[in-house]
Amino acid sequence: MDPTPRRPPGSEASGFPSPARDYFDGGIDLNRHLIRDRTSTFVMRVAGDSMAGAGIADGDEVIVDRALTPRNGSVVVAVVEGELLIRRIFMNDGVTSLATQPTLLPSPEDVGEVAGEVTVWGVVTRCLHYVL
Repeated sequence: MDPTPRRPPGSEASGFPSPARDYFDGGIDLNRHLIRDRTSTFVMRVAGDSMAGAGIADGDEVIVDRALTPRNGSVVVAVVEGELLIRRIFMNDGVTSLATQPTLLPSPEDVGEVAGEVTVWGVVTRCLHYVL
């Protein structure tokens, strides 16, 4: 007799292996995937839709790295008159502007009026939101 067990007809394996199989051994470490430096990174909840053009909506959570230096066009958390704002920063000829729209040359209506000192608190690196 043949010692190899026989499978009943229709029980053959077919299809593709699950992509999740790669994660069974070690799990998913979101810190490794989303955070560059744990000591300088914070998660903040967004209130308001002023940055909807950048894909950041009311209720989203953003990951902010305080150790990063903002570049022209970076989305930042800025402190203006003691209030935290999420805006896109533009630096041109020594003038710093904060805007809500994702353009390289913001128009005057896109730039918020800033009456006072602006301090960049951190650079937004990721936006987390629920998918319904």
